[in-house]
Amino acid sequence: MKHPRLPLFSEDTEPLNTLFLDFRREVIRLATRLTVDERAWAQEHFTAANYLAAAMIYLKDNELLEKPLKGEHIKDALLGHWGTCPGLNILQTHLSLLAKKRSQSTLLITGPGHGFASFLANSFIDGSLEPYYSELTPDNAGTRNLIKAFCWPSGFPSHLNPGVPGCIHEGGELGYALGVAFGAAFDNPDLMVACIVGDGEAETGPTAAAWHSTKWLDPKKDGAVLPIIHLNHYKISNPTIYSTMSKAELTALFTGYGYAPKFVGPDHDKLHAAIFWAHDRIRAIQHAARSGKPNARPRWPVIIFESPKGMTGIPKLGKDQITGTWRSHQVPAKDAKANPESLAALEHWLRSYKPDHIFTADWATRLRRHLPEGPLRIASNPHAIGGNLRKALELPAPEEFQVAIHKRGHDRAGSTPVFGQFLTWTVRMNKNNFRIYSPDELASNKLDAVLAATSRAYTWPHDKADASLAPGGQVMEILSEHTLQAWMQGYLLTGRHGLFPSYEAFLPIVDSMVSQYLKFIEMSIAYPWRTPVSSMNYLLTSVCWRQDHNGFSHQNPGFINTLLNKAKEEQLVRIYLPADANMTLTVADHCLRSTNRVNVIVADKQPNRQWLTYQEARDQARTGAGIWPFASVDDPDVILCGIGDYQVQECLAAIMLLRHIAPEVKVRFVNVSELNVMGPAPFYPNGMDEGRFQQLFPVDRTTLISFHGYPGAVKQLLFDRPANSRFRVYGYIEKGTTTTPFDMLVRNNVSRYDLARRCIEHAAHRNHVLAPHAHLLVARIEKDLLAHQAYILEHGRDPPEIAEWTWHDVAHPAAHR
Repeated sequence: MKHPRLPLFSEDTEPLNTLFLDFRREVIRLATRLTVDERAWAQEHFTAANYLAAAMIYLKDNELLEKPLKGEHIKDALLGHWGTCPGLNILQTHLSLLAKKRSQSTLLITGPGHGFASFLANSFIDGSLEPYYSELTPDNAGTRNLIKAFCWPSGFPSHLNPGVPGCIHEGGELGYALGVAFGAAFDNPDLMVACIVGDGEAETGPTAAAWHSTKWLDPKKDGAVLPIIHLNHYKISNPTIYSTMSKAELTALFTGYGYAPKFVGPDHDKLHAAIFWAHDRIRAIQHAARSGKPNARPRWPVIIFESPKGMTGIPKLGKDQITGTWRSHQVPAKDAKANPESLAALEHWLRSYKPDHIFTADWATRLRRHLPEGPLRIASNPHAIGGNLRKALELPAPEEFQVAIHKRGHDRAGSTPVFGQFLTWTVRMNKNNFRIYSPDELASNKLDAVLAATSRAYTWPHDKADASLAPGGQVMEILSEHTLQAWMQGYLLTGRHGLFPSYEAFLPIVDSMVSQYLKFIEMSIAYPWRTPVSSMNYLLTSVCWRQDHNGFSHQNPGFINTLLNKAKEEQLVRIYLPADANMTLTVADHCLRSTNRVNVIVADKQPNRQWLTYQEARDQARTGAGIWPFASVDDPDVILCGIGDYQVQECLAAIMLLRHIAPEVKVRFVNVSELNVMGPAPFYPNGMDEGRFQQLFPVDRTTLISFHGYPGAVKQLLFDRPANSRFRVYGYIEKGTTTTPFDMLVRNNVSRYDLARRCIEHAAHRNHVLAPHAHLLVARIEKDLLAHQAYILEHGRDPPEIAEWTWHDVAHPAAHR
């Protein structure tokens, strides 16, 4: 079927003279045609990479087939995925040739990360591995070392990983390659990111959304992404969706996305021409934008590369077709160690590449003659080791934005609007080094002050009324958390900085992506040449306690639990729950300066009572927890601990209530602003040592903890603490609806009334003055709770004594002064 002719650059390009257009195409064709020597080299390079990839999967001895193949030469555990490797090999052959001939800085993102044997083979051939692995020399000894090291103890794993240069995306979990590629291209004007998307990966939702990333890509100041769909028809045991679609349907799909698709197969001449066609198109789009005449809807190229799965492999084994079917997906002839028929088929396959002819004494000279050198080698691209390129953010002094505390507990401010002022200057001072990734919630989360310093990025035409949209903006908004996460990952791992503010309820959408990212960072630490990158920073706001109009569906603090499960002694995860705006400022300043971590800040956007001066907040941030003297006594009956902004407010309201109705109850108040400190060192990063911990929480006193999220998160942290039965933890217990702010606290049993009642009940066990009438006080509090319920049912709002409550320093006989 003939493909419909597409405009050369965009739908907005003026019609060109047909003869001139045909002439120009012929000039381009001749300029990009393979020479005889290049074609011979491409075939030899492709064959060598195929042999290495296949041998890595199977061989532990006789790696170059210098002897007849025997079962004893086969690895006991056959791991890896052959089916995608030959397609990846031929694509890398021609991408490398492009980098050489055009001096194009090229970063490769491989969605089928399980084709790691291919990436290793190509990186070994071009010499990118030897500076990091001295045993991988360009000779027979080095070749043997490479082949044996794949999926071998203390060797290389089966998937792409940080242990090789050139890698910023593992591909172990499918769907994120394309988004990561665009993230790497933002603010990197001279970089081309080639992204190979497997046709199985293309079925995922994250990939489907990421195709729209071109609408945020600014050809004037950003680099480019060249997507290549690896259409080899099969997943593990089923055909892919794309393989069942016609070329006309695929053309319509990608034309609709805004691309100019080109189909090509595993023919060296045609593949070479297709890649150079794509590069010419990219350069034309960029040139137009950089010369002041941007195309309104630039049609970026996408190559749809169709090849038989596992091509060049075992055609058939027994009655089963192997090549071109799902049977080649992982390890064909997996029983070769014990089955003579499979062993013979494997040997015939491996010898078909003629390793004795390829891996001669001069193989490196021959195979590298058309490969780029130095940083132009794909696996040596400097952007893949972003820590080497990272420049620290220029940050304003956070104290310049502090909230003045005139009367503790009276002044109100929203943590995110205050932080937004700090963020505005951060954006202003870091024009090409910092981006905010937000799912269309910047204004809702009250961070829109930053729009005074930048626009929302968008390059396609839009209504003039949408004045905040413009190319080159530093705010990235799309209603796809997966895409934002992938963009930010690509941006950070290539040396830049970012912040991801979001409704608290919806960051769990990227739970698995963050887990994968943490694995990448943890593994990176093992390699000294992987220098630290900027931390991944999340701001969780619009929290579960104030979903007054969105209701139950928007109440989910589970992201904390996911990250807490990843918090361990490697210091990779920090979780902050600042009590007010000043604490938010000092914590955010610290997070934006940190490296190699995932930081989570939980702070609401609504106006809340302010408690600490900036200096007090900064002092507490050093330890992550502290006694608040103005609300505490020296020898308490019970300890009340608040973790989270609304929890702090309710704890202090409970203390004030007790000072009115039961002054004999002695309470100490402790605020925890960094969740990790509750866990014991060294099991949790920044965990509090036991001596300091017991100063705050003595073993002979009951501690009541009111926590922002699920109680199980704090219980997990306290499990290994001595005498942990002294703790009672309360928090969000999935009781919610569209209701008043205070009623959310009542429904989850963490209101001031609930906390005051529990203080009385526990204090009565040791306070003999209180004990005789404790039950009367509890009855009074329960009556107040019933009155609250009646009031909101009648009026639809919280009663004035709740909504207008403020802290007053009601003196306690034993209180600190």
